[in-house]
Amino acid sequence: MLRLLYLCIVCCLLAFSACHNQTAQPVSPEMATYETFFATHADSISLAPRWLRDEARQRMETTEDSLVRYCYLGMTLKTYLMTAQYDSAWILIRQIEDFVSRQSSSPQRADLYSDCLNMAGNIYARTGYSDSARQAFQQAYEQRMQGNHKESIPDILINLADACYRLGHLDTGAAWYRRALFLCDSLHLPSVHKIPIHYGLGQVYATLRDFEQCDYYFNLAAHDYTRMLPYEKYIYLNNRGTSYYYRGDYQQAMEYFRQSIELARQYPDMLFEQNLAKLNLSDCYLQRKEADSAAHYMAECRIFFEKLGVTTAIYYLDTQTIELSLLKKDLSRARNVLQQSVTPPEMDPEMVYIRYNYLQKYYEEAGDYRKAYDYLERSKRLDDSIRNERVSMRAADLALRYQQDSTLQAHRIMIREAENQVLQLRQTQLIVVVGAVLVLLLAVFIYLYSKKKRALLQEENRRTISSLRLENIRNRLSPHFIFNVLNHAMTNRNQDVAETGLPLLIKLMRRNLELAEQLCVTLEEELDFVKTYIQLETRSMGEHFHWTITVGEGVHPESFLIPSMLIQIPVENALKHALREKEGERNLWISICREGERCRIEITDNGGGYRSNSHNRGTGTGMKVVMQTIQILNSRNKEGIDVEVHNATLPQGEIGCRVAFSIPSAYRYEI
Repeated sequence: MLRLLYLCIVCCLLAFSACHNQTAQPVSPEMATYETFFATHADSISLAPRWLRDEARQRMETTEDSLVRYCYLGMTLKTYLMTAQYDSAWILIRQIEDFVSRQSSSPQRADLYSDCLNMAGNIYARTGYSDSARQAFQQAYEQRMQGNHKESIPDILINLADACYRLGHLDTGAAWYRRALFLCDSLHLPSVHKIPIHYGLGQVYATLRDFEQCDYYFNLAAHDYTRMLPYEKYIYLNNRGTSYYYRGDYQQAMEYFRQSIELARQYPDMLFEQNLAKLNLSDCYLQRKEADSAAHYMAECRIFFEKLGVTTAIYYLDTQTIELSLLKKDLSRARNVLQQSVTPPEMDPEMVYIRYNYLQKYYEEAGDYRKAYDYLERSKRLDDSIRNERVSMRAADLALRYQQDSTLQAHRIMIREAENQVLQLRQTQLIVVVGAVLVLLLAVFIYLYSKKKRALLQEENRRTISSLRLENIRNRLSPHFIFNVLNHAMTNRNQDVAETGLPLLIKLMRRNLELAEQLCVTLEEELDFVKTYIQLETRSMGEHFHWTITVGEGVHPESFLIPSMLIQIPVENALKHALREKEGERNLWISICREGERCRIEITDNGGGYRSNSHNRGTGTGMKVVMQTIQILNSRNKEGIDVEVHNATLPQGEIGCRVAFSIPSAYRYEI
């Protein structure tokens, strides 16, 4: 009955789950392997790009699926971006674009092409082609919308927002950032995905000179600083330093730029980031009129940017060089820079404004006041334009924020209405599922209770059986031992009572009755019993019988427990079956010593050893009792008593029998 009910509930739950998973699309095993590898090692793109590049190439060689091979190639492309190897990156981008153009549409193709366009946009952005970067990011976003990995959309939107920011479209950039923030909440992504959005919005509002909003978003990012990846930490530090530069707080800005440099130095592949932070730091030194320090950092980063051909950075350096020449009164050097410098078409207006100010100072120093006045007018017009544009951008940003908030509110209302409808439909399902779970739990409880009860009954039966077995063993032991002792006592019945050993016999019988009720005794009690028994048997054994008991160091007879009769039975066997009829010296040795966490007991005689054809070998009842007792006790212990019975060659060349027991210190005697 319970099994049938259980199967019905399981079938219902499986069917319910199947209804919710029927839209899942199959993925090839190689694609699943790639996605697992990417998810596991995504952080290595920034932490260990060269290792990841080698690993991806090795996997490409063993992959048969061409689409998966190019996915690994896309991972390799990302590592080239992290190590600023743009020429190699462009080669891979062309290869991926050529492959994608020959493939039919699919979600996996869309994901691959989106990654490729996203990387191309990053390279455009780093080399100063912001408009091309914006177009690449826009296409990457459109492709990702057709793919499977929607969780990557916020990252692409962040890049798109950055590109709009560099083009001066601050309102559009802020809108893309907020859209990415909304998607993170909609997709239920972890808060770590919001970090670049927060410091990106902080950068936008720093440029708009809305420092209240700027600090708000930067502080949100700072809460998750320890969870940031290295490049995210760098961007946060660099952008926050820039915000203090805009406020004229150059000391605070320099602190953040220095932290950026120290962070980038820890990662050899972050050369671009390290030199960009040096470029920003040199500008702060110029603003503080510290020419030597500025010249030091400018010289360090110029070689790097000229080698890469980053036009915006070179223009920025040339502008700083003009200011540095003016500080040092070196007009000829400033003139050479002006003659060789070219203004890129997409240069940031604020950078051009700074250049105009320096040119005004230069022509004033050179005595050409007409040109100085001309650049003064240009800088005023550009400053007014920048201010007006900033005001317009702030107004547009407010309008977009209001529009997004209104759209979001309407979207939330629609979602709430849909949720209410779905809630009504699912209430019945929820009641059924809860009822099924309760019935299942009740069935499980009844099953476990019955199983536990049966186990307790079985354990009680086993204890009863074990007790009966031990009682039977004891009942077999006591008559056997008493018979042997009385037999020897009756042989000497005509002598004096003391000489016949009757007191010892009484002591022995009384002790035997006590031992019959005990499962274990102390080693001291067992040895006392054995000594009494041997003393009783010594007269019948003759003057050639010798015995010794040796207790080694570390053994505590008064507290160490052993099974009762463990030593007495082998001793009795040795006297009765080995030594009694032996001619010459009859020796019995009992030795007890410590072996690590065990106690070793040996009973050795020189009676010629065990012989199966001996007429005096006995029935073996005593040793059977010992072995049965040990067998039962060992079943209750993790470490058991080890037993050895074998013939031994003695130092005098004689053959004897040795019985040895090795008993653990923590041996338990509970049944």
